[in-house]
Amino acid sequence: MTVTIVGSQLGDEGKGALVDLWGGDADVVVRYQGGDNAGHTVVEDGTEYKLSLVPSGAVRDKIGVLGNGCVVNPETLFEEMDALRERGLDPDVRVAKRAHVILPYHRRLDGIEEEAKADSGVKVGTTGRGIGPTYEDKAGRRGIRVGDLLDPEILRDRLEYVVPQKRAIVEDVYGLEAGDELDVDALHERCTEYGRRLAEEGMLVDCGDFLYRRRDEGDNVMFEGAQGTLIDIDHGNYPYVTSSNPTAGGAAVGSGVGPTVVGRGEVVGIVKAYLSRVGEGPLPTELDGDEREEELADFIREKGGEFGTVTGRPRRIGWLDVPMLRHASRTSGFTGIAVNHVDVLAGLDELKVGHAYELDGEEIRTIPSTTDEWARCDPVLKEFEPWPEVDWSDVAEAGYEAIPEAARDYLDYLSEQVDAPVYAVGVGPDREQSVELANPFESQ
Repeated sequence: MTVTIVGSQLGDEGKGALVDLWGGDADVVVRYQGGDNAGHTVVEDGTEYKLSLVPSGAVRDKIGVLGNGCVVNPETLFEEMDALRERGLDPDVRVAKRAHVILPYHRRLDGIEEEAKADSGVKVGTTGRGIGPTYEDKAGRRGIRVGDLLDPEILRDRLEYVVPQKRAIVEDVYGLEAGDELDVDALHERCTEYGRRLAEEGMLVDCGDFLYRRRDEGDNVMFEGAQGTLIDIDHGNYPYVTSSNPTAGGAAVGSGVGPTVVGRGEVVGIVKAYLSRVGEGPLPTELDGDEREEELADFIREKGGEFGTVTGRPRRIGWLDVPMLRHASRTSGFTGIAVNHVDVLAGLDELKVGHAYELDGEEIRTIPSTTDEWARCDPVLKEFEPWPEVDWSDVAEAGYEAIPEAARDYLDYLSEQVDAPVYAVGVGPDREQSVELANPFESQ
């Protein structure tokens, strides 16, 4: 059985909590795209774990796999694994040999290029972790893959080919001084050590074959997407996107299993009950119109802890954008949804959602194909009855019927709009604060 977890908005939907909730029935949890720009916060027995690369299932003693669609910074990987071990955990993480390696020059170039874009007015708002430049090298067929780290001669050949190109960009294009991040000998020594440790700890796998054998032995597999649908490089608000495919189709490409494997399983869209994002780009329902809206955004931001897991940046806040959800459901084929942060909206004086858009005098119900058109959209708002503040721990223990009636009306509306049932409702950050209506592993 397989379950694919997809962010239905702009990232930060609380995917890690659902991976943690249903991960108990998974034997293997697979990250199929992205790198250490993807923050996951998992709360276990009141203890908070902030992860940016290690799959969330590692907190629950599951095998975690970084698939071939990921870009891997070995330093981040080892730091996170060592930190988890210091806290008494024993993470079992495997890395696809076909995954690409984030190297120090990727991070340097990320910062340089983002600064240059800011000067030209097209700043994307990246995390500066080298994600985009690594995927550029992958597409340009000059990348270094994890498997290359095992052969010192091949590794040196790869570095001697690509490093002079990167040095020329830094020095000749941008007029800056290159440092150790563009020294072949220093990089070779560092990367050889990465390969040695990965091999010694038995972390390297042929991802597709590994997952085939695990499934053949009867294991349940969960695919964990990073970021969200609207940051997908093909289906998001380009160019304010990541460099990979967080949508469900990426699970097959980024792990080496066939699309029929993902398609026969469950695909669960994770929805935050309002909207947030880190980074640039249009946000039609953003609460930034006047002082009252900004105060409301500050209230939700503080109550919901809306600060980037990786960057610490305050997230932009908006009403829930339903055209965005319709687009996400169609793109990934949701079989169910989980709605998080319902508790954060409790006690408001008003509650709205963006039900549709108005674009050039016409009402539309999904996101336009171009970001320029999306930026011209005005939200068509629908009002809902706010729900009161309650003891959400009691609600989580009592079950769905204990959720305030107004909140259940809100959830019914969302289910209808995306044509998928609600599988879970998050009323707090801990796994025990998720109200489960259906377990996707048991729905197959």
